[in-house]
Amino acid sequence: MNRINPKKLVNSHWTARQPKNQEKHFVVTKVTYHEEDGRVESCLFEAVFTKRIESIDWQILKNSDNWQMGWR
Repeated sequence: MNRINPKKLVNSHWTARQPKNQEKHFVVTKVTYHEEDGRVESCLFEAVFTKRIESIDWQILKNSDNWQMGWR
């Protein structure tokens, strides 16, 4: 299990363990926090090579079977 600090998500790098559509490396480009309690509301994820952007649930990054911190 990856330990992630939600405050340090922006510009973090991730590697997919099972790449899909030839997309393996990703960057978290934008995170929106709830005004009152500071929890993450939304997280934008960008594929490095294709520049495709999608909104993800940041909690999926905790699964070390699917995601590795950094680019490998």
